[in-house]
Amino acid sequence: MLKEPESIEECVYFTRRLIGEGKVVAWVFKAKCKKCGEGLMGKPKDPKTGKPKIRATEYVCPSCGNVEEKKEYEERLTVNIKYKCPHCSFEGEIQIPFKRKKVSRINEETGKRESVDALRFQCNKCEKNIDITKKMK
Repeated sequence: MLKEPESIEECVYFTRRLIGEGKVVAWVFKAKCKKCGEGLMGKPKDPKTGKPKIRATEYVCPSCGNVEEKKEYEERLTVNIKYKCPHCSFEGEIQIPFKRKKVSRINEETGKRESVDALRFQCNKCEKNIDITKKMK
């Protein structure tokens, strides 16, 4: 049984998606600081507004000020996923490393193949691929 977050503040990533007939809820908890082991790493806060900088390329520990690069930090995280398979309607849970892979798919609007970043995992029952694509603007 996966532990669900009580608030978005304790997550690096959270999404709730409908995929065809299925649905997916995925979240990644913030990791503790490697240096002090106390604080939860987060993006640096803007001194004027006090809000986290969205496009920051590093994560900072609020307790000791330790700085870790975004790529290095995100490689040690795991994604918790609760899903209902769009292929076989099986409901399950899975944990996978938080690594997005390039996946090719057909764009519904243009009908052409495109490459997108996605978290890919297999259904525990039918073993078909389920993708959580990165939302593009």
